[in-house]
Amino acid sequence: MKICIKNGRVINPSTKYDKVCDVWIDGKKIISIGKKPVGFIAKKVIDATSQIVCPGFVDLGSYLQEPGYEHKATIASEAKAAAAGGFTSICCMPKTNPVIDTPAVVELIKERARGIATPKIYCIGALTEGLKGQVLAEMSALREIGCVGVSNAREAIQDTVVLKNSLEYAASIDLTVFMSCEDPWLAKGGSMHDGFISTKKGLIGIPSSAELIALSKVLILVEQTGAKVHFQALSAGRSVKYISGARQKGLPVSCDVSISHLNLCDQDIRDYDSNYHVRPPLRSPKDKNMLINGLKKGQIDAISPHHEPQDADSKATTFSSSEPGISSYDTFLPLLWALVRSGQITESRAIELVSYTPAKALGKGGNGIVADDVADVCVFDPNLVWTTYSDNIISRGKNTPFLNREMTGKVTHTIADGQIIYSRS
Repeated sequence: MKICIKNGRVINPSTKYDKVCDVWIDGKKIISIGKKPVGFIAKKVIDATSQIVCPGFVDLGSYLQEPGYEHKATIASEAKAAAAGGFTSICCMPKTNPVIDTPAVVELIKERARGIATPKIYCIGALTEGLKGQVLAEMSALREIGCVGVSNAREAIQDTVVLKNSLEYAASIDLTVFMSCEDPWLAKGGSMHDGFISTKKGLIGIPSSAELIALSKVLILVEQTGAKVHFQALSAGRSVKYISGARQKGLPVSCDVSISHLNLCDQDIRDYDSNYHVRPPLRSPKDKNMLINGLKKGQIDAISPHHEPQDADSKATTFSSSEPGISSYDTFLPLLWALVRSGQITESRAIELVSYTPAKALGKGGNGIVADDVADVCVFDPNLVWTTYSDNIISRGKNTPFLNREMTGKVTHTIADGQIIYSRS
């Protein structure tokens, strides 16, 4: 389709481009920025006056729940929510039923995504069979079928020999390992950050050391094996220093932080509202500020939604016994822009952290608004005010602590591979 996006403020962080102009799309490609191509007749014109046009967002790992947990969400429902959130690429975590540890499950996910207007869906395969941490998954076959990486999700690999062997295997086939770090013994029975608030509420806490110890162990093994590792959802402020130290040694590591951990801390938890129950847990205000500072300094590579929809029954219980997770696609853009409005990060840096740098972490190269690039584009109104209600949250998961809150900023159009996959109007 031939599309013209008119009069938008085009921000492309990778080239430092920031200018009000038109964007011209033909088929899957952006063919011009600014100047109209000779003979171009647009089939669709998008008026982006007073809006921002930027590269589409890239999600580095969320729980789509299908196959196996369709009572919580489906690929179709969450892909639709992701598109409405500005995402043109999303990565499916392997914690499904069956687990994504064979090519057959990858094919199943591809089949269920086929035929719907959706962001590009990439699978992250399992690091060990069944995520049990005992036998290595057949990573070579998973890579061959198209998995962009492997992960054990939040399931700890307690046997260090298995962990070392898994990193060596991944390194031998140049496959990125997506790692969540939490020591299972220090975290056992916990549901929120270990501190004054957990003590006050009478809940078992998960100390920051649970993340730091697990992170340190992986970094030591990365130095030994040479594996490429992307650390997901850092929550402890000191983790940023550990990652920075590893980079100074030349280790091939990258990291992200979730949008929830940048906007919330343990002091924000209202009563015993299970919608605040997330793993890793919301940490202290100091941790949150250190994470934001890491974004400013370029020590953290990306911001991801770490979207995890849950059904009502999974949250309708006590805080500690509820299923962890926050549904983040619908509120991602306004929460990102809240960081911009408060002066914590610049507009260009915010866009870079959700588009260019996560695409680079996936090994997908540049993700920008440049002639001859693939047309993965997000158009959003940074000033549109709206309120979150359960009936206007597109995700099937309504488990968000931001329910019934006024938000500023809304995606109006999302284009993936030159196809409009979401339009607000």
